[in-house]
Amino acid sequence: MEQEKNYILVTWDFTEKSEFALEHAFLASRRLKHSIGLVHIVKKESEIKPTKERIQGIISSKYPDLDPQPEVIVKSGNIFSTITDLANDIRAKMVFMGTHGIKGMQKFLGSWALKVIAHTKVPFVVVQEKPTRDTYKNIVIPITFRKENKESINWINYFSRYFESHFHIFKAKHTDPNFIKGIDSNVFFLNKFFTSKGISFEMEEAAGESIFVLEAVQYAAKIDADAILIMVTKDIGFADYVLGAHEQYIIANEAKLPVICINPKPPKLGGSFSASGG
Repeated sequence: MEQEKNYILVTWDFTEKSEFALEHAFLASRRLKHSIGLVHIVKKESEIKPTKERIQGIISSKYPDLDPQPEVIVKSGNIFSTITDLANDIRAKMVFMGTHGIKGMQKFLGSWALKVIAHTKVPFVVVQEKPTRDTYKNIVIPITFRKENKESINWINYFSRYFESHFHIFKAKHTDPNFIKGIDSNVFFLNKFFTSKGISFEMEEAAGESIFVLEAVQYAAKIDADAILIMVTKDIGFADYVLGAHEQYIIANEAKLPVICINPKPPKLGGSFSASGG
């Protein structure tokens, strides 16, 4: 793999969902002018060559018009760490991944998608369906009291710059004074950042009549959003997978909207950003 390239990675598992992820990635690559790398993980070194040839055959047969053709990357390892390591090592710009949602045993073992995403320094765009548009024009950002919400600004700026995104800040509603204080702090910070950067946005508060993550998905579906952007739980552990971290339900949302997943402490893109400008 040529590390000097700018890569968009796509996780490939021979399913229809990974084909959807490739189609999303291709549309993004046309805007970003980045190369696409298809990533598949095998258990043994001896499986690398035949698996790579199999994938190359499928891609050239199903997607003959893709130009340039994606680079096929097959590595031996564990899907929960090797994909993350690769994305971090080559400084991929984004990773697209298809998901079947939380089904069967995953209800007990946690979302496969979330386990792969954890600890990655670049955004994962998790998809369930074919792309219906070629851009992420309207993006919903659910805002809670968590401090990590403020760490999304680098990637907000990134999507605004390259996709001309308009952001819908959807803030949680609470009666607890401490939660309200945290939410207000995040909203103030983001409001100042958006204004200083000239980023298009609007805000709306949840009704507070249901679970916030469900209200956020319903809001995104109502406004026909192109994606939902979330911060992944910081230092997520086994208990979060078993009990169900809230982002699992957004990732597997019933509206089947793409979900842009960002881990806390994202990398700096094009310099550092602050709510006061700079």
